Amino acid sequence: MRRLRAEWEKQRAVLMAFPHKGTDWSKDIEGALSPFIRIAQAIAYSQAVYILCDDKEAISERFCSTNNLTFIEIPINDTWIRDYGYISIEEGGETKLLDFTFDGWGGKFDAHLDNSVNSILHKKGYLGVSPLESVEYVLEGGSIESDGAGTILTTVNCLCNANRNGGKSKDEVEAFLAKTLGATRVLWLDYGYLVGDDTDSHIDMLVRFVDERTITFVQCLDSYDEHYQELQKMHLQLKRFRTKEGKPYKLIPLPMCEAMHDGKGYRLPATYANFLITNKALIYPTYGVKTDNQAETILRSLFPDKELIPIRCNKLIEEGGSLHCSTMQVAY
Repeated sequence: MRRLRAEWEKQRAVLMAFPHKGTDWSKDIEGALSPFIRIAQAIAYSQAVYILCDDKEAISERFCSTNNLTFIEIPINDTWIRDYGYISIEEGGETKLLDFTFDGWGGKFDAHLDNSVNSILHKKGYLGVSPLESVEYVLEGGSIESDGAGTILTTVNCLCNANRNGGKSKDEVEAFLAKTLGATRVLWLDYGYLVGDDTDSHIDMLVRFVDERTITFVQCLDSYDEHYQELQKMHLQLKRFRTKEGKPYKLIPLPMCEAMHDGKGYRLPATYANFLITNKALIYPTYGVKTDNQAETILRSLFPDKELIPIRCNKLIEEGGSLHCSTMQVAY
């Protein structure tokens, strides 16, 4: 019997992929490396971090301490390893690593190097004896949320999109998730998006499980905001969801981040839902705006036993992602 682990379960390590001149960060490598280094340091104070990079000596020299940090030279197209890194499942009481096909979010970007990362990393032996299974099916880590008990939360706009697997029906996707991830049920969101997000509504930008009975989500209260109608509909749909016991979920809203724009005036996908749960900490994105304090208060109430570590992620959202997108946990 298979089970997709929840993010709050014990982690062996976290994978990251650092910017280099061959990535979309080439115009400002120094500015891009700063948040990645801070995220890695925040994780490494309590657990291992495997950093994929183009020059391990040059990158390691940027850290004050390399405790719990391993630098691995593997070629990549992009840094959003959440979507092409291993997905950890439990099978027969042991951890198994799944390597799904990554096609650059529906063919939007070149991903031939990213799609080879998992097999190369596994061959190098960094994951020990954990078996690796390659799956010829497009599935990104940021597109699914698991409660660790058989429930998967996702969006129709991503998993049923024609640019992934030819456009599968909900029934077809559910059958696949049951077979590969051990899903006993799937909660489908028909609404929810962020302007500037290239992922076709990844769930980790919008809605997250906190535990089996608690969901936190991005809420928009400004009726003049372009997200208002869609996120209101998403909220109503979340209210209709039920736990396996048939009870409503405890829903905790996160604030919609103040509108942020790039130099050309395009809105950026700033979100507080894109946090990372580690063994001892909750590492979350901030943007240097007033809503940061409100988000911190809410997240502190949701994770009272974790150390909260804020990381400024303004540079990350310039390329369409945030903190969670730049990491992928590997379970024990």
